Amino acid sequence: MPRTVNSDDFRKKHEVRDQDYAKTIPCNQLSVSAPFHWLALGLHDLIRMPIISAFYGLCFTAAAVAIVLLVEWQGTHLVIMPSLVVYMLIGPFLALGLYDAAWERERGHKPSLFHSMKAIGRNSTSQWAFAVLLAVAMIFWMRIAALLHALYPSVQGAPLTEFAPFLITGSVVGAVIAAVIFSISAFSIPLMMERRVDIMTAVFTSFNAVKSNIPAMIVWALIICGGILIGFATYGIGMMVTMPILGYGTWHAYHATIKKKHHP
Repeated sequence: MPRTVNSDDFRKKHEVRDQDYAKTIPCNQLSVSAPFHWLALGLHDLIRMPIISAFYGLCFTAAAVAIVLLVEWQGTHLVIMPSLVVYMLIGPFLALGLYDAAWERERGHKPSLFHSMKAIGRNSTSQWAFAVLLAVAMIFWMRIAALLHALYPSVQGAPLTEFAPFLITGSVVGAVIAAVIFSISAFSIPLMMERRVDIMTAVFTSFNAVKSNIPAMIVWALIICGGILIGFATYGIGMMVTMPILGYGTWHAYHATIKKKHHP
């Protein structure tokens, strides 16, 4: 005798779990002022977790100082992009420790440096894949920059008008690539750490969240760029403060933007 079909059958059949591949987790709508709240929360975490913040701040500082010294040693800016590729590989894993510490504190636990370091292995396959994706994106950016260099004036001391095609094209292409990289990376790492999702789910979710909150994300991107510029302008020393604040702030941004599991 055939079984009666009811609506629950279809609901269960189409129900999507966090472990499903390449889904897009819904996001919340944010106000333009939200990034400043995340920044304030990051500063608060920095004050409450000085040892963990100092450790990861020193790690980011060491990486930044190495890049600055390498540029000065080589006497050319051409080593900056390769150095940033390496930075793209190690940066996400350093940020994981900050996300874990903020997560532990958010849950009412006492954060520890050892526990934060173990966050690297929480979803290592997807995390390494994402780090490689960022590195490949940076290499692609380098190749595009090399091609655009053909527009550079061949005569030394050429007038500004001859630089215009190079400057305009380079700025537009760079802005587009930077926007794409920011969109896919804004929330990917904390999402992979907390929910252990696959890389495509993290990328799709992050891209959708940024696309749905462009004004707030522009503000947040400018804050991040400002923090990084301050760090490099101070020969990396400023990153001892700016990077932990931005790391903690990113965790709070992720929790404010991506809907929780129990949300429809």
